[in-house]
Amino acid sequence: MPFKALGLHPSLVRATTELGYKEPTPVQASAIPFALTGRDVVATAQTGTGKTAAFLLPILHRFIGQPRGGTRALILSPTRELAEQISEVCRGLAKHTQIQSALVVGGRPMGPQEKALRAGVDIIVATPGRLLDFLQRGATKFERATTLVLDEADSLFDMGFLPDVKRIIARMPARKHTMLFSATMPPVIAKLASEVLRDPASVQIGRRSSAAVGITQAAYPVPTHLKTALLRHLLRETEMPSVLVFTRTKHQAKKLARVVAADGFKVAELHSNRTPSQRATAMEGFRRGNYQVMVATNIAARGLDVNHITHVISTDVPDVPEDYVHRIGRTGRAGATGDAFILVSRDEEESLARIERQVGQRLPRITLPDFDYTLAAPPPTPNQQQGRGQAKPSNKQQGQQRAQGGPPIGRPGNRR
Repeated sequence: MPFKALGLHPSLVRATTELGYKEPTPVQASAIPFALTGRDVVATAQTGTGKTAAFLLPILHRFIGQPRGGTRALILSPTRELAEQISEVCRGLAKHTQIQSALVVGGRPMGPQEKALRAGVDIIVATPGRLLDFLQRGATKFERATTLVLDEADSLFDMGFLPDVKRIIARMPARKHTMLFSATMPPVIAKLASEVLRDPASVQIGRRSSAAVGITQAAYPVPTHLKTALLRHLLRETEMPSVLVFTRTKHQAKKLARVVAADGFKVAELHSNRTPSQRATAMEGFRRGNYQVMVATNIAARGLDVNHITHVISTDVPDVPEDYVHRIGRTGRAGATGDAFILVSRDEEESLARIERQVGQRLPRITLPDFDYTLAAPPPTPNQQQGRGQAKPSNKQQGQQRAQGGPPIGRPGNRR
């Protein structure tokens, strides 16, 4: 079925062709007809299934030809990276219309964002925290905003944005049309949908909380101290044109990126220690194929839209099963196929079992015949040996050490 058959404005149909959209995905074909009539929509679909165009196209269609003046639609996203990609898609779909959009996120200069808000551009794509800052300063009002989209609603909750979202909704007295899109539908999000949506049309593509079709999953049992060695082996011995590697912390990501780069791979990093410009450069380079490997924390589990990723490798087992679903959703996008590997140590098997219950399948265990699993862990360094028997310093000791100008006592904990 072509996009024209959905009844979209010719300018939007033309834009979909120029962007390479061949035909509507299942979530687009199901959600767009409801949204075109102005009906509220709650949609559950795996990542990579085209949810962004599913809410942007009906918004743009309904705004074409309407009187302008003041912001008419607000799209909330949990991360800067995802908001940037939504904004980019919006510009592409609206290029043959007069509809204007603006991006409001942290990590970017506030001046241009405030100017766009005060000018009342048609569509605002924002992260909740930065937008609420502007609202509290009186930099914008949403008196005319009739349409609200909550994208990746489960992540908005996971990241603690639910109170901010409710405060923002309270600032939209003219809201008539609300759409909620999510990869998973935990009870708290179902409750939110019942509170903010009016008689919504329900769209569910695939089984809730399952992986997208086309992703081949496998678990690689390995001792913790050999995970890096096994990853290096997989990268060297397996054809992987474009690989996204997940680690638990930013420190592990930085260290692993150096190790992989030393093996001759072109590597990019994506984690919270990188500046906004470094993140943008890494994402653009990875998207263009300048880097074969991207090493990232969970900030890339949602919002990294790169269609050519062939492999996703998790070097740890996430504690939250939904995080795993979002990680592997970075491959197999838009109907493509991909492979998802997870390196699992013995003490992570329980967490993996929870993931398997979530995705509804037991992952095959793979042991490589040409990898030595018997290698012993390296001996601890003198600092590690000393740290094992060292009591945690008190707050008073730490304060005394800082007052004397010395380094902090003890080792800082890893933070993502």
